[in-house]
Amino acid sequence: MKMHIGVDSHSKVIHSVAVTPANTADCKVLGQLLHGQEARVYGDHAYKGQREVIRAKAPKAKDFTNRQCKWKHYLDKAIEAKSRSKSRIRARVEHSIGVIKWVFRFTKVRYRGLAKNGNRVLVTAALANIFLVRYRLLAVVRPQ
Repeated sequence: MKMHIGVDSHSKVIHSVAVTPANTADCKVLGQLLHGQEARVYGDHAYKGQREVIRAKAPKAKDFTNRQCKWKHYLDKAIEAKSRSKSRIRARVEHSIGVIKWVFRFTKVRYRGLAKNGNRVLVTAALANIFLVRYRLLAVVRPQ
């Protein structure tokens, strides 16, 4: 099983979740992860070449997916530098994944079948969102 998530890079809140079998390519799920209001779409090498999907689902979004910087034995330093700056923003997404894995201990599937595990993923993503914004929620309830 693979869990694909769409995360807002500013607030680190998960806005979309997709669950697929492990043999499904990552690029096939990109359309399900976009909600249409994105300004920029960041992704790793698995999502390269998906400009048509991005334009169809989020027409205002710009494609900031990483590109391959090595061809045979040639290394393009400019593309590598751009990919590194994009990866800094993509690293914010990993905070949400870290909460799911280390706070809620979702490292292995518990049930058989995608439907049961998919429900568990959705609940865990909702709990991770609450965990990530807990201090902002407490500030609203308890002003200082």
